[in-house]
Amino acid sequence: MNLVQKYYNLHNALFNNRALFTGLGPLALRLFLVPVFWVAGMNKVDGFEGIVYWFGESLGLPFPTMMAGLATGTEVIGAVLLLLGFATRWIAIPLMVTMLVAIFAVHWPNGWQATNDLMSWGINTNTEEALNRLSIAKDILREHGNYEWLTEKGGITSSNNGIEFGVTYFVMLLALFFSGGGKLFSVDYYLNKHFNKQADK
Repeated sequence: MNLVQKYYNLHNALFNNRALFTGLGPLALRLFLVPVFWVAGMNKVDGFEGIVYWFGESLGLPFPTMMAGLATGTEVIGAVLLLLGFATRWIAIPLMVTMLVAIFAVHWPNGWQATNDLMSWGINTNTEEALNRLSIAKDILREHGNYEWLTEKGGITSSNNGIEFGVTYFVMLLALFFSGGGKLFSVDYYLNKHFNKQADK
């Protein structure tokens, strides 16, 4: 028995419960995205009039009330459906559209990075200047504030508001569109199982 065959024997022994392992991946994606969309949607519910104004006046989107309503409903309902693993592929589509609107209408001019970082990929022309301003702000805080207390729970960063998070969520939703809710841990799985049995009768 060669080394490659031994590897695959070990691999199959460890991961032979295919239903469990293929279900855990989509479950992890769904559970990660649930609070992302729930919080975003509920923030829109709480400040709906401001969202309508922002969509219309700042972003220049047509039919801002309708667009704000669609975005809010998609995110709130989408979070619930992702939690349940129900209609996973269907809800992934409008959620991906929401991400594309956010990417191109809001974050695109800021480049890739969510926070300014000279050591990471996606540096734009504003990064160095933003970090210079951050350095000055830190010096002011050190001189006139309790800097140790302010940074006790984490360092101060400079937000770039780029497309990084939006693209990340889009890719995760795209993976769910192709995989569905996953085996064992989604309503979709059990509905599919039930109706396939019914069709066989």
